Amino acid sequence: MLLFLKVLLTEFIAEMGDKTQLMLVALTSKYKLRDIIMGTAVAILVLNGLAVLAGGLVRSLIPDWIIKLVAAVAFMYFAVTSLMKDDEDEEEVKEGKIKFAPLAVFCTFFVAELGDKTQLTAITFGANEGLSAAIVVWLGCSIGLFAADIIGMLIGYLLKSKTPDGFLNSLAFIIFAVFGVVTLRQGLLLPGCPVPETYAHPIIIAASVVFAGICVLVFLRQRKHAK
Repeated sequence: MLLFLKVLLTEFIAEMGDKTQLMLVALTSKYKLRDIIMGTAVAILVLNGLAVLAGGLVRSLIPDWIIKLVAAVAFMYFAVTSLMKDDEDEEEVKEGKIKFAPLAVFCTFFVAELGDKTQLTAITFGANEGLSAAIVVWLGCSIGLFAADIIGMLIGYLLKSKTPDGFLNSLAFIIFAVFGVVTLRQGLLLPGCPVPETYAHPIIIAASVVFAGICVLVFLRQRKHAK
């Protein structure tokens, strides 16, 4: 249950304010709510299923300590990107040739979400937890992503106007940063890791300092561009 809640919360926060969430807001002008929900739900289940399966297969082929270290780097990368604002203008959703509305929404969402940070998060969790926890990770990722998209679609504009600017990105940064440092520690302390245990904590501290420095630089750069 703890793993399920951790995955769900992480995916939920990561999706808030994302381009696919904004895309669903745009789709409400073209399709009925029922069709958007159907298409989005199926796309999320398929995408996360593939992502978790890919992560689980990686886990079965690569030693655990390597997976943990790669996952730690991935989480830290997600934390840094959470500090960056998406400057891309929201693209208009063009009317396609697909007549069946849920299928049109499925294709639109599938392409937009493919390779997005939320899918990479699902792959990371899948690799980190292995195939034995694949169903839990799949459900957690899917429900978290679906909840964020539907809630965002319904109250996105209200949420954007009522919360401080950058609040959700800051929350996502904290979650990913904590997961990154914790996962790094787990990887360095696993049996089979060539790093001696006496050096593990100094490496964790050094990596955390470097990570913090990168975050500060990114933050200052974003503030400079915002002026």
